[in-house]
Amino acid sequence: MTPTLHTARLTLRKPLPSDLPAAAVFWASERSHLMGGPWTPEETAKETADLHAQWANHGFSLFTAVLKSTGQPIGGIGPFFPDTHPEPELGWSLWSADFEGKGLALEAALAARDWFFATTRYKTAVSYTDPDNHRSHRLCERMGAVVDPAALHPYGDQPTLTYRHFAGGRP
Repeated sequence: MTPTLHTARLTLRKPLPSDLPAAAVFWASERSHLMGGPWTPEETAKETADLHAQWANHGFSLFTAVLKSTGQPIGGIGPFFPDTHPEPELGWSLWSADFEGKGLALEAALAARDWFFATTRYKTAVSYTDPDNHRSHRLCERMGAVVDPAALHPYGDQPTLTYRHFAGGRP
């Protein structure tokens, strides 16, 4: 059973097929370039199917963050663990710049992180970030994560700055 989490302004739930159009617009845009995009609509659909498989295989994956006030899905946030990763990652994307700078990503990421650590055997997780993704770096630091230069990452020779998150929020 997939949980639904609630914060002051958001509901975090399993991705639905109806989320795909908003996600596809984001992943096709230049805004996604610091997170591995842009992707074609087919690539976005494949990645979404993989998230569903992770829910089935691991009991966790990215949530869709939905505004309580409107019911609008605004991003993908939470723990995920694709087969290519050496360990679980905490990740986030807000699908429109209109939702940035309001603390929504932090609110959702903290709820998803705390749920993940409370319901799994994991005591740490990582966030793999592009060295130029300063917004994600600030979010990691606000969450209490620290840079872990020894962490393995799945991106070969690509420059990657890896942050380590800890159960309880601090090392």
